[in-house]
Amino acid sequence: MNGNLRSSVGAAARAAWWVVLVGVAWVCLGYRVWLWMMSARPDWVLVLCGGGDLGWGDVQRISLMGFGAFKIVLFATVLAAVWLSLWSQGLKRAA
Repeated sequence: MNGNLRSSVGAAARAAWWVVLVGVAWVCLGYRVWLWMMSARPDWVLVLCGGGDLGWGDVQRISLMGFGAFKIVLFATVLAAVWLSLWSQGLKRAA
């Protein structure tokens, strides 16, 4: 039982670290696209965001809030990955 648990926790830890890696790459790519959009300010972005009374200040505020929320979720995933890694190491030492 302990061997199965150890391998399952280890696999979950590795999967969590891959999720963190992909999430960091996604944030980096998204931030570069966001920087380009804030400097170029193409009209189609406002149309895709709903148009109307929406301005570039609103788009900037909404996108920064989205990045912030994603980073909070990514931080929680890092904490879970660290906890799973430490738990896996503890199970390995106990065996």
